[in-house]
Amino acid sequence: MRKEVNAALKQLIDDEIEGGAGEVAVEAGRVLNAGGKRMRPLLFLLAYQLAGGRQQDNVMPLALAFELIHTATLVHDDINDEATQRRGIPTIHAQAGQAKAVIAGDWLFVHGFGLGGRYSEQIVSVIARCCANIAVSEFHQLDHVLNLATSPEDYLSIVRGKTAGPFAAGCYAAALVANLDEDHARALERFGMELGIAFQLVDDLLDLRGDERMGKPRGADVYEGKMTLPLIHALTLSHGVHRDRLSTLIESFSDENFDELMSLLERSSSLEYAEILVRTHLERAQEELNRFPDSEAKSMMLLITNFVKERHA
Repeated sequence: MRKEVNAALKQLIDDEIEGGAGEVAVEAGRVLNAGGKRMRPLLFLLAYQLAGGRQQDNVMPLALAFELIHTATLVHDDINDEATQRRGIPTIHAQAGQAKAVIAGDWLFVHGFGLGGRYSEQIVSVIARCCANIAVSEFHQLDHVLNLATSPEDYLSIVRGKTAGPFAAGCYAAALVANLDEDHARALERFGMELGIAFQLVDDLLDLRGDERMGKPRGADVYEGKMTLPLIHALTLSHGVHRDRLSTLIESFSDENFDELMSLLERSSSLEYAEILVRTHLERAQEELNRFPDSEAKSMMLLITNFVKERHA
């Protein structure tokens, strides 16, 4: 299925280049086709099957739409974060300049929404609301850069809109394509939300511990001033000189402080706390799948939840 998704994405870019799109398609395609887990489109194809859908061609445009929109947000995120690497290759703004990167992100978004626009008004509304929530959460996240008063509720609000929301919207929309009843379609939506929250928590852990699969330097979130849950938890539980030192490290972080930062996080059991939440949200996701009869699609979706759990191990 991943090969089919990759082939479809490559064909889309090739067709655009052949049609005269030129450098914008080349640059957008360079990032789009650089790899990635393709977890979102795979999940949506599987959700469609779980919902009783039998014609994959009916749902493939939806899966591709979400992957294009996701990549568009990454291109724009990289500009805001001044990131030089994405998926192990130079970011578009690092290679072609900021102005062209903004346009390339817009280009990806338009093509993604164009694919999604082939569906019913209800599904288009789901996609539109998802995209709007991403923007709202991006604004919210920018307001909380280096904000030591950020609460767990602030964090979860951002994650639900930016990371988990697209998981939920894609699973729900795939169920609608398959004409699944509303109750079960909402169960798939909740599955996507819980899985997406766990996915982001694992990303937070991998950013701190370092993982070559991330395609970006260790501690990138800390350098960018993003208030991830382990940092928020440690600030909440730390007091006196320990909190003062942690605050200083976050506000003026550098490489030589990494071991000290990790020591303070371990002192408050903040990494362990995040791991517990990962397991909790994945268990909730699996509970939603238990509403459905056993099938190959269900087994694969459960396998994906286990993959998410094991990424930080």
